[in-house]
Amino acid sequence: MQNVVLVNWRERKASIVEAAVEAINTNTIPETKTRTKERKPTMREQDWFFPGGLFLDAHTLPSSFTSFLPPPSSSLRQPLSFKCFCSTPIGGAAFLSLSFSFNRTAPDQSYGPESAHHKRVQDHALSEHTHKLQVNGSAVLNMTKHLWAGVVAAMVSRTFVAPLERLKLEYIVRGEQKSLYELIQTIAASQGLKGFWKGNFVNILRTAPFKAINFYAYDTYRNKLTRMLGNEESTNFQRFVAGAAAGITATLLCLPMDTIRTVMVAPGGEALGGVIGAFRHMIKTEGFFSLYKGLVPSIISMAPSGAVYYGIYDILKSAYLHSPEGMKRIQNMKEEVQELTALEQLELGPLRTLLYGAIAGCCSEAATYPFEVVRRQLQMQVRATRLNALATCIKIVEQGGVGALYAGLVPSLLQVLPSAAISYFVYEFMKIVLKVEST
Repeated sequence: MQNVVLVNWRERKASIVEAAVEAINTNTIPETKTRTKERKPTMREQDWFFPGGLFLDAHTLPSSFTSFLPPPSSSLRQPLSFKCFCSTPIGGAAFLSLSFSFNRTAPDQSYGPESAHHKRVQDHALSEHTHKLQVNGSAVLNMTKHLWAGVVAAMVSRTFVAPLERLKLEYIVRGEQKSLYELIQTIAASQGLKGFWKGNFVNILRTAPFKAINFYAYDTYRNKLTRMLGNEESTNFQRFVAGAAAGITATLLCLPMDTIRTVMVAPGGEALGGVIGAFRHMIKTEGFFSLYKGLVPSIISMAPSGAVYYGIYDILKSAYLHSPEGMKRIQNMKEEVQELTALEQLELGPLRTLLYGAIAGCCSEAATYPFEVVRRQLQMQVRATRLNALATCIKIVEQGGVGALYAGLVPSLLQVLPSAAISYFVYEFMKIVLKVEST
């Protein structure tokens, strides 16, 4: 009996191999003679090697098998190879294994009827993903260049006016009553020429990110507001709002470094051991939030300061560019763009850029200087005798009158004039050099 079953399985194996070859050559499913109507195999028949399960008949291959075969048009460079194994029957049943392999040269050949569409979908998704990465990478690079333009502008301007900044702090922090000439003589005699640049490195560490964030935030906020409201050009109100928002943003991010610098130039600040020493001292004695002393008056000060500074400059710039002279200059620049240097590509020109920056800086400083005085006094207070902003302002007026709120205004304006002029000039110049795109 066992020999009879084995012979039958050998015959069945040969029939299956012939059916596989015919299906590969024609990519069709031969019809069985014994099956009278189509039926869907059950899960049991699909999962196990029972008669009528894997193959419904000796001459029939299921569609799930032939769907993986190449279409008749595919180029087969190598012959098919088959391996067919039949185990020894056990209890009247036997297990059959059929495998085949082939080689083809077409690298993009696929087997499923939906594989071509699936490949197109994958290619489209990959293309979109690559495009998004390119756009995001370009935006990040442009933002970095934009910020670096502000950093360079702050470094150049602050180093240039560091002596005037030192004089202003002497009046505000130390409460100097000497005349400007006498104060200059005192610093030169006690600390030498380098005394006028005392704290300049810390000042750059504070103002470089502050200015960079300010410039970038203003341009971004202004352009976003213009697009949101559907305007072709920013209105004056949008310029002031964007300037105020930029000032607040920069203040929140950079106030701790400004507080450390103020503590360093105050009496006894030399003994703290530089930036790191002052930072550790403040954290240890007064806690982390002592770095944000004067936050409220700082925001109250920087919001109108940013609004006036950036708003005034932009208004003056827009007025000139819409004037006949400005429109003629822009037209000439477009015609000769390949021959112009970076300085010649400044829309306002070098002198007008410096002038408008100085005017904007003076307006901003004069409008917000009392807030600056109050903020510096708040940063000097210790926890035991700390007062709020209003009480500090009242105390300053009681001790020195209203004029005390403007102590150091003259050296401050002398410092702001070149600082604001150079700052905007270098910023506009670096945007051209770095090829910063509008945000």
